[in-house]
Amino acid sequence: MIHCFLSYRNLLLILLLVTSACNSNGQTPNIAEADMELFHHLTEKTIPTYDDKHLVKLTEKAGERKLVLMGEASHGTAEFYNRRTQFSKMLIEDFGFNFIGVEGDWAAIFRLNKYVKNLPGAAGSAAEVLRTFDRWPDWMWGNTEVEALAEWLRSHNDLLPSDQKVGIYGIDVYGQWEALEKLIDLAGKNAPEISEKVISGTECFRAFSGKEWDYAAAVARGMINSCASDLGTLQKYLETRAKDSEKWSDYQNFRLHQKALVLKNAEHHFRTAPTDRAGSWNARVQHFWETSKRLLERYGEDARGIIWAHNTHVGDASHTTMGAQGQVNIGQLSRKELGPEHIFILGFGTYTGRVNAGSSWGSPMQIMEIPPSPANTFEHLFSQMPKKEFVLIFDENDRNFPPLISFRGHRAMGVVYNPAQEMGNYVPTMLAHRYDAFWFIKETTELQPTR
Repeated sequence: MIHCFLSYRNLLLILLLVTSACNSNGQTPNIAEADMELFHHLTEKTIPTYDDKHLVKLTEKAGERKLVLMGEASHGTAEFYNRRTQFSKMLIEDFGFNFIGVEGDWAAIFRLNKYVKNLPGAAGSAAEVLRTFDRWPDWMWGNTEVEALAEWLRSHNDLLPSDQKVGIYGIDVYGQWEALEKLIDLAGKNAPEISEKVISGTECFRAFSGKEWDYAAAVARGMINSCASDLGTLQKYLETRAKDSEKWSDYQNFRLHQKALVLKNAEHHFRTAPTDRAGSWNARVQHFWETSKRLLERYGEDARGIIWAHNTHVGDASHTTMGAQGQVNIGQLSRKELGPEHIFILGFGTYTGRVNAGSSWGSPMQIMEIPPSPANTFEHLFSQMPKKEFVLIFDENDRNFPPLISFRGHRAMGVVYNPAQEMGNYVPTMLAHRYDAFWFIKETTELQPTR
């Protein structure tokens, strides 16, 4: 009788284990047995995302931070944009965040900033602004999701005094030639006493306008001297001039020295690209971070900001193999400089769907099918969970959980994408260390361009 009782008890235990290994559809997860412990651990932590009420836990964690970094696994997925919009609205309305910085050109995005703040010379609609975005990949910011965000910001700002309006800014080094033209124009109109200095300081780089890679190649081959000194001197002059006159945050002065910063850092990024890939990456990333800090400074001591950029830029690089290759990013730099307690990093991912991308740099945009993520990736593991969309918020228990203290593939698609070479699109990552939270959407759709 004792033997039979033990057998029956063991049978019940086995049935419970089998049941717990099944998802809500009664199907056993298609994952390796070694991943079951991790699967159950993460499944218990999932937070639904279908309305703001369920996202309160996320805002409670992020709302008091100085910077909230929001990622994306591609630059062509509608859900990444509209979910970031959803979360950004909550942070702005409930916690008073002051600005959104995006992985876009300073000059182009500033036209959108003028619209959302209803500044002099603003366009008549967000769509009108976005249709002027003609630098490839134009769909990255010229799309209906950004249009919706901008129109919401405009409506939100219309109820606020001018000094409390929420801004949107580009934090990238690209768009340097438009920045150069705008710098000369702005100096001529608003600071004619420095116009000649601006023209002479940009003369070297201006000679290669529209041909940044020709410039980089000529410097790399020793055919010409770099323009770094001239641009650096000009940027320092404009910044010092603004600070000495106590007009660092003044609208026009800030635009002047920020455009000069774009030129200085863009030159560095392009010049180092032919000979130092990691150095070129880091030059661009340092600009992201420097611009983010300058925006915080401009908005004042208690300012708080939101940054939208790719996962590879916001997810702390020191917890990926990127770090071993000498690459840093905003997530790593911001945690190090401001302290992790002041930074909240939210990553995004997908398992399958469609995406906007090009087959090569500058090629026509295509809508591509995203193949399902392969086994032994985070995205495949998440695809087997009961919910098709959810958020995970990580804590110290997660960061000390043995299955999460190891690298696993994490999807990263670029504006140049080839689904046939899918295995090259995964960054080995310690997810709970790289991010503070992760938002997963099993199947995603492409962006709708405004052009």
